[in-house]
Amino acid sequence: MDVSQYLEIFIDESNEHLQNLNTQILNLESDPENMDTINEIFRAAHSLKGMAGTMGYKRMQTLTHDMENVFSEVRNGHIKVSPDMVDILFQCLDALDEYVNNIKESADEGTNDNEPLIQQLNSVLNGKGETQESAAPAAQAKAEPQEADGDGRKWLEIRLDSSQSNVLRAAKEQGKKVYGLTITVQESCILKAARAFLVFKAIEEKAEIIVSSPSAQDVEDEKFDLDFSLIVVSDASLEEVKHAASNVSEIASVLGAEIDLDKMGPRDKYEEKGHEPEQESPAVSAVSAAAPVAPAAAEPAVKPAAEPKAAEKKQTPGKPVVNRTVRVDIEKLDVLMNLVSELIIAKNSLVSASNQVQGQSQGVNEQIEYLENVTTNLHESVMKVRMVPIESVVSKFPRMIRDLSKKLDKKMELYMTGEETELDRTVVDEIGDPLMHLLRNSADHGLESAEIRAQRGKPEVGSIFLDAYQDGNNVVIEVRDDGNGIDVEQVKAKALERGTITPEQAANMSDKEVIDLLFLPSFSTAKKVTDVSGRGVGLDVVKSKIEALSGEVEVKSKLGEGSTWTIRLPLTLAIIQALMVVVGGEKYAISLGSIQTIEDIAPEDIKLVQNKEVIHLRGSVIPLIRLANVLDVESTRSSEEHLVVVIVKKGDRLAGLVIDDMIGQQEIVIKSLGKYIKQCRFISGATILGDGEVALILDANALI
Repeated sequence: MDVSQYLEIFIDESNEHLQNLNTQILNLESDPENMDTINEIFRAAHSLKGMAGTMGYKRMQTLTHDMENVFSEVRNGHIKVSPDMVDILFQCLDALDEYVNNIKESADEGTNDNEPLIQQLNSVLNGKGETQESAAPAAQAKAEPQEADGDGRKWLEIRLDSSQSNVLRAAKEQGKKVYGLTITVQESCILKAARAFLVFKAIEEKAEIIVSSPSAQDVEDEKFDLDFSLIVVSDASLEEVKHAASNVSEIASVLGAEIDLDKMGPRDKYEEKGHEPEQESPAVSAVSAAAPVAPAAAEPAVKPAAEPKAAEKKQTPGKPVVNRTVRVDIEKLDVLMNLVSELIIAKNSLVSASNQVQGQSQGVNEQIEYLENVTTNLHESVMKVRMVPIESVVSKFPRMIRDLSKKLDKKMELYMTGEETELDRTVVDEIGDPLMHLLRNSADHGLESAEIRAQRGKPEVGSIFLDAYQDGNNVVIEVRDDGNGIDVEQVKAKALERGTITPEQAANMSDKEVIDLLFLPSFSTAKKVTDVSGRGVGLDVVKSKIEALSGEVEVKSKLGEGSTWTIRLPLTLAIIQALMVVVGGEKYAISLGSIQTIEDIAPEDIKLVQNKEVIHLRGSVIPLIRLANVLDVESTRSSEEHLVVVIVKKGDRLAGLVIDDMIGQQEIVIKSLGKYIKQCRFISGATILGDGEVALILDANALI
């Protein structure tokens, strides 16, 4: 089977399951007795194993199978959750993450068998003393099915409850046959649950399944060795029913016979085997309308197993592309669909209006206004579809802080709010790294050691906060801690030592300017290089990534009390409100988000400071940037005319962009120019104007 077409789905779903496992195992560490958490972990590991098996990734399947065995024993109460076990499980998740990353890159899981991890998992299984016999290591799964009466007819062991007996007797009275079946899958079968599911489907075409042993849920969860038994009712012959089941691939044998209901004993004998009665009979719908059916018999006999899910979806073949999918609320798509319908109606109205007698232009104008209204709503609706909660990025951080807490030997806790805040998918994909660096920075540099915290009267456990919220057309993400704050003098000393600044500059620098030094490449105040920090890679990455997203980052810090790092990002990068300007006869766009004011400046008001042009405006000295010089075009204004200056802001800094003329405000769609303008930092893209002309978009941040 060619599974390459399902790679993208596999990668997306694997990442979701891995994130879910990370979160749940963290919960398990703080609450080891929580059965809901344990069940959720078992389900996620089981789904991962099934998916890996379907795709043919044997190493990944083996590791998840052994993890599943451990959780099966935890679930059954044979093993207690310990800190060592949690550490091993986290190492397993890292190994699985490595497999998925390899698959992302090359569609192959790699050659690492992770044998030491598998041995550790098996030692957890084998270390449970007298209950060891009930463990389910991989080797036991290959045991031959035990034979009930020497010939493998295990359906004879099934004990019916009264409602099942009633259904079967009513079926008999209507002339239907009752058969017992035992189906055995091949030892080499990768996905027993998937095969069992297909057997259920095949049999249901010929018969109705009344009882399954093990229960349908257990079969779906692959909690059976190599065989399972069914009691069914049918109009078809036994051979037809057996033939339907044996037609499924990887089925070793199908045994069956018509059964005598009087020989099927009471239910209590079967309960002694340790099965929960209510799980044992997810019997299907009534054999016929006339048959008396108890409520327990109303559920379908089996639910689809988790494994075949991948095969049910269609995807274009080819190498997997990461993060291409967005899960969208159906209501958002309904709105989008309605708007497209409106657009078609508007277009049709416009066509018919234009075909009418000339001179009646009123109708055309009305339709154009209507069309404009619909397209604006359509824009907004498409943007909402692209929006995803930042939860997908921040959900991996609690695990990271837990690991850092152990590595740095500091007690710390991460508190997150606003995970539901939505951002454009392209922005969400990019902010993971900057946030990771800021959190590591808070953990390593920010929080003090337990001794120093005790001296300062602070709680022993340090607090790191990650808060996200929407503010107008921006999303703000704050990372703060109750640690030491930034020691400005220490930063200054380090900068002097490295020759980044001169003693004269150091004497005149404000605290903010000193803190800005931290964003320089390869600048670090760490005393020694560790695998957490000290290499000077981090804050420069934060700054460059955030600015590439047309955002900004600022820092507020109080020595001894802590720091707050604030990232401000635009809601979307696809459609913006812009001011259209003219420089040297060419049209350019400047994002309204960065514009403060537009000023009319007389030539005599321009002053020189250190040979650079500045203006003095309402108490601020603002440097001028003549766009004609930057863009290498000829200005259409003479030197005697007043200047039109657009005052733009980046953080606390202002600059004045000198333009020739203004066209006005316009909503523009940003088109990327890709690799063609990689070298030209102050152009962030282009837009197509109404007349088909292309206008470049100026990046005010880069110009400043």
